[in-house]
Amino acid sequence: MTPLELEHYLHRHIPLSKAMQVSVREVTPEHVTLRAPLEPNINHRDTVFGGSAAAVAVLAAWSLVHTRLIDAALPSHLVIQRNTMSYSTPITGAFTARSSFADHEQWDAFVRLLSRKGKARLTVSCDLFFANASAGRFEGDFVALGAQAPAGTPNRSRSGRPA
Repeated sequence: MTPLELEHYLHRHIPLSKAMQVSVREVTPEHVTLRAPLEPNINHRDTVFGGSAAAVAVLAAWSLVHTRLIDAALPSHLVIQRNTMSYSTPITGAFTARSSFADHEQWDAFVRLLSRKGKARLTVSCDLFFANASAGRFEGDFVALGAQAPAGTPNRSRSGRPA
């Protein structure tokens, strides 16, 4: 998926990304980098609102898994399960969020589990940058449910127990 294709997808399916003027700078199998300007994300202190920074980080992390699932031809419902966010400096201008897998070894196990059980989880990190310096860090767990398992439906093993 190209950066422009992902940007159009995000703006069409996640309207908040369009309102925040998020643009996609990079899409690779290892990273997705998003950019957002200050103006639509500003708070009362003339810095980026923490919720906006967190939202861009979630979008970058989600986009990394989403694009990898598409490339692997694994249609699924992808949701965030848990996340933490830390901020190291106020952001007073445009900023970027660059996602990566917390553990690069986890992708193959994630794909095997998703293919076999219809449900899998992995952790994604995202670093925020402002003025070429670190401004914050996100880490979140994302869960993919295979297309055959609608969201909210527990996956069951042959024994009838949740997978």
